[in-house]
Formats: sequence, structure tokens, C-alpha cells
Amino acid sequence: MGLLGLSVPGETRQLLIRNAALIVTMDPEMGEGPLGVIEDGDVLVDEDTISAIGKNLTGHHGRVLDVKGKIVLPGFIDVHNHLWQSLIRGCGTDKDVIGWLDACVFPVYDIGVSEEEAYAGVRLSTLDIISTGVTTVVDWSHAFSPEFVRGNIQALSDSGLRFGFAYYGSKDDDVIEDIRRVKEELIDPNPRAIFQVASHPSMDEPFLDNLIAMSGLARELGVKLHVHLLENVKQRADEPIKALKQADALGPNLVCAHAVHLTDEEIAILAENDVRVAHNPLSNMRLASGIMRLSELHAEGLKVGLGLDGGCNDTSDMFNSMRVSVGLQRATSLRAQVFPSVVDVLRMATTGAAELLDMSDQIGSLTPGKKADLIILDPGGVNFAPRFDWISQLVFNGQPTNVEWVFVDGRQLKARGRFVGIRPDVVVQAAQAAADRMREALADACACSSSARPETLEDSDMVGLFTED
Repeated sequence: MGLLGLSVPGETRQLLIRNAALIVTMDPEMGEGPLGVIEDGDVLVDEDTISAIGKNLTGHHGRVLDVKGKIVLPGFIDVHNHLWQSLIRGCGTDKDVIGWLDACVFPVYDIGVSEEEAYAGVRLSTLDIISTGVTTVVDWSHAFSPEFVRGNIQALSDSGLRFGFAYYGSKDDDVIEDIRRVKEELIDPNPRAIFQVASHPSMDEPFLDNLIAMSGLARELGVKLHVHLLENVKQRADEPIKALKQADALGPNLVCAHAVHLTDEEIAILAENDVRVAHNPLSNMRLASGIMRLSELHAEGLKVGLGLDGGCNDTSDMFNSMRVSVGLQRATSLRAQVFPSVVDVLRMATTGAAELLDMSDQIGSLTPGKKADLIILDPGGVNFAPRFDWISQLVFNGQPTNVEWVFVDGRQLKARGRFVGIRPDVVVQAAQAAADRMREALADACACSSSARPETLEDSDMVGLFTED
């Protein structure tokens, strides 16, 4: 049972997804072209695994889902997010990243967030990303307290999503002990979960000592280290690349979010060490951080995935993130053929992100033997129709409203456009109760309106968050 009374929703067994107008497998060996496209095809799911893809599949003995006229593709992978930050949506909208952190994030260490509040905020965000077709998310958690961490992880576990939990830690012995405990007791037993260690790269104290400690701990645990790198140009004074070198952190187990203000030499250093990069274009725009040199990173062979990046994005829309990733590079280069193309950005949201996480043997494409993490889109909406080039339209026309089904491990998290086994209105109310307290505490620093708030729930009422149907 989850913290608020419900285990993961949905069901398994065998499922035949039949008559898809288009299956975008993202595996060139499975179909036509670089994306492995199959027209008028079927997908067979056995328990949590894709067992077959093709036309007119037979031999199944389970449920049949007729998706005539629909598009089937792998679920999106969000490689960098801060899911608790649904509680501070709309905060500091006229500030750059440094001002936003000072006004909306750093004060939370003093305000505190309870286990129930963490659960409510993260659970709301999980619904938001499920809505846009995300099936795997990496949640970079600020880990304000052990109680916060447990509410955070419980919400992720109850969501049904595949997830990575990145624990922001320090050299403090109690923190290191809790990191070990959380990995061993809460992450490792969950087959849908992976663990990461998070830190901040800076030559300033105490950040450097903490980075060295977390880098060493990540190596010991055999997990990735996840940092924010040069999101704002002022952070160049922190000498983060030098700090990462000193911490012996450079390598394929390092994930760097943002990486906006890199020199040519620094891009080469990251590439030589097979460092992984999370591109967060929407938050970088909102916080006046700048534009990643994405085409240059690609030219050097760096693995780059897409991140939705929490409350400094304010919306979870992977389609918008793909569009912006394409548009920003075209606008700055004045070249329509610059990286990423439509094909490239679809890879960044699926197979490329799986490669970044070293999970491409499990997720990222619709390939027999991989996990049944997939989404089904309706291209018949007024924003998407009529059909011209559905591959391009996925990027340039797609919206969360087009996502009708979301499956993780063969379990339905969204079906016929509705969430499965959970009442979103009650989730919103629970998150509002937590946000009201936080908003009041941040009132002097947060650029929020003074509009009246809707009636909210008390913490004790959060037990009504779920329905059994």
C-alpha cells in the first residue's frame, strides 16, 4: 500500500494493441527509415515486456485494444526534473535562475516540507508528466529532510512510472548514511527504480568538499552523479569543470543538466570523458539562462537527452520541449538544417535519453524484449489533423491532449485520455494545501499574486486521495 492508500494502478497479462495507423518504433531494424516506422501494425505485450511487433499478429490469448487511426510510440524519457516544484509554480516569474533560487527554492530549507506535502507535490507532478506521455523520469531531489525524501519516493513509487531518484547530498555522515539506507531499502527493491547521487560543482567551500564526497559515494555505489552545470553565465566564477576534475567525477557516470555556458575546450573535455547532458530549453528560456550550444555538443558526440526541469519550467509538455529544442537552434544559427532535426529530437526524447541513462537495453524503443513502456496518440484532434507528415506533426503539432494511453511495464497509467485509479481533482487539492502554506512563507520573496485561494484540504484529509476504480 502507498502512503495514501493505493498501490500502483492498472493490470498486466497479455495485451494485443491492434490496427495502429502508425507505429514509430524508434528502432531502424523494426521498420522503415531511421525511426523504424510501421504502418497498419500491431504490438503484442506479454506481462511487462514487448513480445512482438508487426502486421496481423496472431497467437495471443489476452485483451485486445483496437487503436485504429492512432499512433503508437515509445514513452518519453524525462532525464532531469524536480518534481516537488509543482508546489512553487508561478513563483519568481520575473527572475533569472539565481534570483529564482534565492526567492523560491533556498528559503524552503528553512520553511521545511513535510512527508505528506512532499508526497502531494510530487504526485501532482507525476500526473502532469504522465499526461504528456512521459514513462521514465529522473527526479533530482533537493532532499530537504529524510521525511521529505520518503514522501518524494513514495509518490514516485505509487505513480507507476519508471524513475530515477537523484539524492542531493553532502559530506555529512548522517546524510551519507541516509543515502545508503534509501538506496538499499527504497530504491533497490523496486524494479522500476534506479538511484543517482546529486551534488553541485564549484571550487567554493563547502561545495567542493561535498562534491568530492558525493562523487566518491557515487563510484562506490556504482551509480551516476547528477549535477547542474553552468546554467547561468555567472556560475563560470565557480570553476565547475575544474571542480569536477578535482572530484574525479568526469566520465560516463556523470550527468550534467543545462551545460549552457561551455567553451569549445570544455565541450571537448565533456566529450572525451563521455559525460552525459540533460537539455532543459524551456526552463533556460524562462530563467534567462541562455541557449545550449546543442549542435556543437552533438558534433562532438555527446549524449544529450531532454529534461522538463520542474517549477522553473512551470509546465510539463514534452512536445513543447521538442519544438523549442528545434526552434532555438534554428533561430540562433539561421539554418533550418541545423541539429536537431525532427528525427533527432524524437531520439533525444526516447532512444537518446535511454542511452544517456545506460538503459537502452530496457527502454527507449519498441523492440521485442524491451519493457512495455509505450504511449498511444490520437492524431485526429483539431491541433494535429489533417495528416500530412505525422512524424513532423508529432513534434510541431503534438500536445498532451493527444496522448490517450500511457503504459509502463504493460500497466495502464492513462487510458482513453483519463488517469487510471486516481482522482486528479483530489491530488490538486492536496497539493494546493501544501502550496498554500509554502506560498505564505515565501510571500516576501515570491512574485505571486494575492488572488483568493480555493478551499483546500487538511493533511488529515489526504487519505482520500485515491479511488479504487
